[in-house]
Amino acid sequence: MSSSLLPPPTSLRHPFDRRVDEVKPSKADLNFLIMDYLINEGYPDAAMNFAKEASIVPSADGEAIQERVDIRNAIHTGDLQLAIERINELNPQILDNDPTLHFQLLRLQLIELIREIVNAPGPPSPAAFTPALEFATSQLAPRAPTSPAFLQDLERTMALLIFPSDKLTPQLKQLLDLSLRQTVASQVNEAILSSQGQRREARIRNLVRLRAWAEQRARETKNSDLPEKISLGLETHLNHSADGEAMIT
Repeated sequence: MSSSLLPPPTSLRHPFDRRVDEVKPSKADLNFLIMDYLINEGYPDAAMNFAKEASIVPSADGEAIQERVDIRNAIHTGDLQLAIERINELNPQILDNDPTLHFQLLRLQLIELIREIVNAPGPPSPAAFTPALEFATSQLAPRAPTSPAFLQDLERTMALLIFPSDKLTPQLKQLLDLSLRQTVASQVNEAILSSQGQRREARIRNLVRLRAWAEQRARETKNSDLPEKISLGLETHLNHSADGEAMIT
């Protein structure tokens, strides 16, 4: 084995790293965090497999998780109409009580209509703009006056129809980035969990933020003795298969 791959001798390691090694987290606590993540983020098959491997009882109904997965997958593939229908079937009050989330879903649906125009070969005909214009007029325009943020978002989105795709500003290009689908899907997932009386996000996300905050506060202390860089030390990685399922490796 190359010497570069070997861990540094204990005597050369920073005292903080040695103290970290002395902490032995409970296996049960780690299993709980992993299971909580899989359930919260919506990976039912991985959650069931992990439950079997770790000999623990799943704390959520697989069917309920799958409902969130189906909605998430619909958003990820750009089928916003199906996603909205599934959300309303699950609980119509989710969107009724959250006009901001409802607007974001409708705006993303408009963006998907515009994406079809932008990605179509050749210059678009005047008729190609009709579906997007009609949708914006009927679904988004009535909601825009209720909030300055809604109006601004609608104006920015409609600008995609005005400027050529190669002339868009970075801010407008972000609207066509597929990462917006993931952002909206996460917001929907949190809203569904909240409507079911569950935590809006996995506990491990809060722990990571808390850890970052603690490190920042410690570094602001004059006499703090910390290494230059502190690794999170997460040795378990979650990979995602083509259908969006998570696998622990």
